[in-house]
Amino acid sequence: MKKLITFLLVCASVSSVFSAIREDGKTFEGFWISEASEKAYGGNFVVMKFRRTFELDKVPQKLDAYVSADNRYKLFVNGKQVAYGPARGDLENWYYDTVDIAPYLKKGKNVISALVWNGGLYGSHASQISLCPAFFFDTEDSKLKLQSTSSRWKVKTSSAFTATQKTNLGTFENFDASKYDWSWTLPEYNDKKWWRPRDIERGSMVSSKTGAYRWLLTKRDIPTQFDIPQRFKSIRRFSGVENVPNFISGNAPLTIPANTKCEILLDNGVLTTAFPRLLTDNGAGAKITIKYDESLWDKDSLKGNRNEIDGKSHGKKSYLDIFKPDGKTCEFIPLWYRPFRYVSLIIETKDQPLVISDFSYNFTSYPFEEKAKFSSPDSRLSKVWDIAWRTILLCANETYMDCPYYEQLQYVGDTRIQALVSLYVSGDARLMRKAIKLFASSRNSEGLTMSRYPSKLPQVIPPFSLYWVQMLHDYAMHCDDQAFIKEMTPCVKTVMEWFERQIDSNTGMLSADMPYWNFCDWAMSKNSKKELWGIWDFGSAPVDKVNSKGSAIHTLHFASALKDASKILKRTGEGYIAKHYDELSEKLTKNVMEKCWDEKRGLIMDYQGATTSSQHVNIWGILSDAIDKSKQADVMQRIMKDDSLAQCSLYYRYYLAEALRKVNAGEKYISELYPWHEMVADGLTTFAEKVGNARSDCHAWSSSPNYHLLSLVCGIMPSDYGFKKVKISPNLCGLEWVKGKMPHQKGFIEVNFKQVDNGLVGEITLPNGLEGEFEYRGKTQKLSSGKNIIDAK
Repeated sequence: MKKLITFLLVCASVSSVFSAIREDGKTFEGFWISEASEKAYGGNFVVMKFRRTFELDKVPQKLDAYVSADNRYKLFVNGKQVAYGPARGDLENWYYDTVDIAPYLKKGKNVISALVWNGGLYGSHASQISLCPAFFFDTEDSKLKLQSTSSRWKVKTSSAFTATQKTNLGTFENFDASKYDWSWTLPEYNDKKWWRPRDIERGSMVSSKTGAYRWLLTKRDIPTQFDIPQRFKSIRRFSGVENVPNFISGNAPLTIPANTKCEILLDNGVLTTAFPRLLTDNGAGAKITIKYDESLWDKDSLKGNRNEIDGKSHGKKSYLDIFKPDGKTCEFIPLWYRPFRYVSLIIETKDQPLVISDFSYNFTSYPFEEKAKFSSPDSRLSKVWDIAWRTILLCANETYMDCPYYEQLQYVGDTRIQALVSLYVSGDARLMRKAIKLFASSRNSEGLTMSRYPSKLPQVIPPFSLYWVQMLHDYAMHCDDQAFIKEMTPCVKTVMEWFERQIDSNTGMLSADMPYWNFCDWAMSKNSKKELWGIWDFGSAPVDKVNSKGSAIHTLHFASALKDASKILKRTGEGYIAKHYDELSEKLTKNVMEKCWDEKRGLIMDYQGATTSSQHVNIWGILSDAIDKSKQADVMQRIMKDDSLAQCSLYYRYYLAEALRKVNAGEKYISELYPWHEMVADGLTTFAEKVGNARSDCHAWSSSPNYHLLSLVCGIMPSDYGFKKVKISPNLCGLEWVKGKMPHQKGFIEVNFKQVDNGLVGEITLPNGLEGEFEYRGKTQKLSSGKNIIDAK
């Protein structure tokens, strides 16, 4: 252990002689500091408190502080919490926050304090990359000498926090209020028995001249999360006490008698992500266990209707915090947010009664603003819209993530879809841009992106690297950010080069022995509505390894991604590589059609010699134009009707809808939303990983309807890079009318369409500076800024 500490701290004196350049051109003078004992470096869950007291003769009008920590921090100035962070990244993109602390300062004695915690080797969040527990602080005014250094700050490890569970979501807490110094953030607190921290290294920026770093500090590139006070909806049941007043209203305290054991089940009404806030009085020696679940389970481990609680209880994977009051007025807020719909308070009191003054929570997510609107005479679509949007919110925080309850990991496959939904509904591309950047940073030595990132456990799913290329193309089409797109092109090329190396020279298709996990989809059987295992080995596309026959699905996906990569490189001045990509794409599609097309069935088979086919392989046959354009509509019709084919899950139905768009069959889209209506009927308040007894009740890849209601039903799509032009091709899907509104960088695009016997009429309003084209059943009309009257009869 001493060797590890030495390694972490070595060369601190050497690195300090170099300039650590901030983005404003000035140098950082603050050091990364940490508690000096071995406990802080031992891979354990640790919570540290840092303090810096100082005197001011005059309060500055403005004083920007630069703050970060490994893993996380809460920053206080004179007892008031002023910041929480940092935003999650990796060691090459370790984010710091800029906070103006001047409004919280005063003449005389002041204190800046920080609560810093690190989950350790096994207790850190699955997406939390970490080096060691540490804190960093600096200010724009170096003369005040507030920078974090061993000579100016003090530190103490808190014994009030221990771990109840170590999970993918990080450490759940056992908080003992009797061991917590409640006044430690105040100037008058006596810290004489605190220790001096260790200096690790001076804060380094990307532009640092040292060339060596531990944490490469990067300015935060996303806004702070929502922090919205909210209340539980209802008390559903209780036991162990005779009566429970409506204490969750905040106006009716609940008193639990001495020496009592009781349990209270609360229902939030909807799944959420939030910081619970529990206020208590008295209750010395009491123990409050707070259990969180996204749904309840019956004795057969089935969820059923999520609104029903009879015969149900918390599941095996419930999360729990423990709070032990100290007999005085106490507040418990966990260090990290919790996902839940149902929450149980399991209370045991000793000799003193316990008063629960209030129990509420603060909702948190990435601060996407719902700017888009969609309406129609079908009220079911309004429910789908609302639930899909809640799904997006709960699957976005400091990064996108697949689900809030199980992993909270940013997967490329999920992220591509949720980025489009959030972009269309909010107009905010910042989290999408961050995701693209982090995935590019994640590449391994072979040139592939990680499948999920940030993540402390590397995982490679090669097809997800193709989705990253396609997500970059999505970004290029919707956002005018050419310099960033050009910055990402080296990653595009390394991904394409890796896949090109996987081509089997005997078949001209991707090899059956491609390394890593080649996940495609949790493909379904239409009749049983169960996942197909066996040939779809753990979600991987079917191959014949015995006879070395690779996947037609992955080959056609690669061919499609090559076309998107070609378009990107043509825009960034690398036309010669783009030409090669176009030629390679054409060869791949030709080889697949020669070896996998079944003329009798009129379908592409899963691989050469296969007796099985799938919606998936034919979707990519359409999207890649491997199937002749004259045949695509017929193939699309077949895969929608043939129940013997492997069916798309909720995730892959995004690509099913894109194929409908491609063959001008968008009018069928609304009829394909039946899985979402089933989830609404099951009481889900977010859309699940799959229909039925899903593992996850909130999964980002199931949020695609909001994108397609705007882009396919309303028909709003960019027709030029940077969304400099728009093409509007509506598909009313039998609806009498639709209205839609979506944000654009120049304002709002609004549509109002009505179906008439012989066509469609309506209005399209474009913001100033945006022009485009309207198309409907072969009829076209130029669109200009302002109001456009549509008469497509």
